Amino acid sequence: MKRMGMIFRAKANKALDRAEDPRETLDYSYQKQLELLQKVRRGVADVATSRKRLELQLNQLQGQSSKLEDQGRKALALGREDLAREALSRRASLQQQVTDLETQHQTLQGEEEKLTLAAQRLQAKVDAFRTKKETIKATYTAAQAQTRIGEAFSGISEEMGDVGLAIQRAEDKTAQLQARAGAIDELLASGALDDQSGMAKDDIAAELDRISGGSDVELELQRMKAELAGGSSSTQAIEGGTGGTGTQDAQPSTNKFDKQ
Repeated sequence: MKRMGMIFRAKANKALDRAEDPRETLDYSYQKQLELLQKVRRGVADVATSRKRLELQLNQLQGQSSKLEDQGRKALALGREDLAREALSRRASLQQQVTDLETQHQTLQGEEEKLTLAAQRLQAKVDAFRTKKETIKATYTAAQAQTRIGEAFSGISEEMGDVGLAIQRAEDKTAQLQARAGAIDELLASGALDDQSGMAKDDIAAELDRISGGSDVELELQRMKAELAGGSSSTQAIEGGTGGTGTQDAQPSTNKFDKQ
């Protein structure tokens, strides 16, 4: 179980590491710091509000104390010592409340100063973090772009790798088809592979067909020559027979009846 848990945590950490974008992490951290700074500012505002409320109560109590003092002085002037004593007693009670409020006021004022200083320091840290964040983001973006450009030029990126593999497969298939076509042509030419269509012939058959065709042409030419020669001889013979008859008719008759 421990081993399985370790493997699961390792794979989960690797998956998270792949999915994590440093720029998004920095932006999230900056957002959290802004929220913390806002809480500190609200705390300063709450303390300042409490201090202001105490100041108003102090002013009110001090006003009542001054009024009771005046009333006691007037009562004593009128001979009402009992009223003057009661007024001074109430003033003493109010004075104790004023003292307690002044103590609380000093405490709140000290807390307000501390929170104000803490808010100023936190504001400075947030501003510094924001500057550093933007610098890191710009550097990371530039490095990422440079890496992608370098991978594209070198052909080791995932997309370019797929393209390179596709080109390599296409070249391999083309070379295989060319080799197969060349082998088939050689086999057909050598006669080792019969052409089932009957259209392709080897060199010997082609040469025999050429010689046979040439012989037929020669024989036809000789026959035509013979026919022409025979026609010329018959014409000469006919012409020769006609000429002899005319000569024979022109000669004097030697028949005995003509003599008689």
